[in-house]
Amino acid sequence: MRIARTIAAIAALVAALAVSTLAAAEGEPSQAELRAAKALDAVRGDPLALHDFLKRMPKGGELHSHLHSAVFAETLIRDAIDDKLCVDGTAHAFAKPQSAAGDAPVCGEGAVPAASVYKDQRLYDGLIDAFSMRGFVPSEGDTGHDHFFGAFKKFGGVDPSHTGEWLDEVADRAARQNTQYLELMATPTWNRLNSITKDVAWRDDLQGLRQELLGKGLADDIPAAREFWDRAEAKRKALGRCGEQDEDAGCKVALRYIYEIFRNNPKELVFAQALFGFELASADPRVVAINFVGEEDGHDAMTDYEEHMRMVGFLRGLYPRIRVSLHAGELAPGLVPPEGLCCHIRLAVEQAGTERIGHGVDVMYEDHPYELLKTMADKGVLVEINLTSNDIILGISGDRHPFATYRKFGVPVALSTDDAGIERIDLTHEYVRAVADYALTYADLKDIVRNSLDHSFLPGASLWAGKGDYSRFAVECRNETPGGGEPSSPCASFLAASEKAAQEWELERRFQVFEASF
Repeated sequence: MRIARTIAAIAALVAALAVSTLAAAEGEPSQAELRAAKALDAVRGDPLALHDFLKRMPKGGELHSHLHSAVFAETLIRDAIDDKLCVDGTAHAFAKPQSAAGDAPVCGEGAVPAASVYKDQRLYDGLIDAFSMRGFVPSEGDTGHDHFFGAFKKFGGVDPSHTGEWLDEVADRAARQNTQYLELMATPTWNRLNSITKDVAWRDDLQGLRQELLGKGLADDIPAAREFWDRAEAKRKALGRCGEQDEDAGCKVALRYIYEIFRNNPKELVFAQALFGFELASADPRVVAINFVGEEDGHDAMTDYEEHMRMVGFLRGLYPRIRVSLHAGELAPGLVPPEGLCCHIRLAVEQAGTERIGHGVDVMYEDHPYELLKTMADKGVLVEINLTSNDIILGISGDRHPFATYRKFGVPVALSTDDAGIERIDLTHEYVRAVADYALTYADLKDIVRNSLDHSFLPGASLWAGKGDYSRFAVECRNETPGGGEPSSPCASFLAASEKAAQEWELERRFQVFEASF
């Protein structure tokens, strides 16, 4: 009798999930979705309960995360010990040893072996504070902007061989928050590009410059870059015991990579980086896109911005399969002269042809902002919103942030952390902040979460019938039920042929499970 009741309960749950999915697919909220929405409304005024709700809620993917600064300071200190680095106790920064022979490094004046920080709580705390925004209070000569970007110089020097550990850390953290996909910005070492471009003079003839760089062997490092990711992923799988019965939850998180191009460099080096990124993405499907990174208000970034966008537009024409997301509009009044706010987002969209914008904070200070918003909405250019990062670095938050403006004008958005390790946050934190600051409904949240996968750079067709229209599945999976049994043969074939649709299907299954819990 007990077995019969159990079978009946399972059958009822499956039936409920089926009805729920069909209702959602037809554009009508299911009863389960309405209960979830009511549950969200009930915890709006309770930050702790809101955090719990949003931590458990499926969050799809995170599209804007820098790998090296996504790991926390504690990890970097441990890695520095493994690398036998030293610590400058005055600057609170890692330092190269004079000699690394033996068990302990020989450090210069004012520096101590990194391992000694565990015996000095004050130094340990000082390092974490210097490597992050923990406890930061702005003061004369030390703004949030400067402290944030200064952290990279302080924790630099850790060997890239730790990348596999970093992948394991961020994937595990994502899994604990019900996030299933990450696009991580990172760059295998490109020091050789410095030597290649040493005798290369900048010229406006990008085709000729490309041929010269390729002729000097720029693409010869592609096998090494692919091996870099092979080793990193192998280490990640080993640490997580991926494939074993007791594998970590992070093993289920899909990872892809975006090649970073550091824009505060001479133009010939920036172009060489960009060219290598396009070449690498053409050769390695794990590298799904390129992005320009670094302080947008830096001298080279501001002076050469239009030239940088011309580079991207030129290379996109030669490598049309390669996807592009660009940091643009990470600026605010006063950080640069007023005319410096004129057009970075527009140039990224119209000249570089970017598919996504990272930050986009100064959009309303650009020339003809409403025309720009319409263009972005018409083209489906998604904005990767980084609320905490924008507050820390730019001092922009609340109604001074364009998050609500983008949504009002139909520009798709997704939430992300930017540099979670420096900010000492996670993706759940950004969802809590968005709900608290902008009164988002549960339906709003589902749209934002779905955007994160629909605008991802995963290959394949979308699960949804129309871009930004989350009311109907594509015809192959119309009236199907994620989590309600095996999909039909046409739907199964469709999902097998599209990584994007498969991830979106999994997201819908997770939504059904989450909503059924209320």
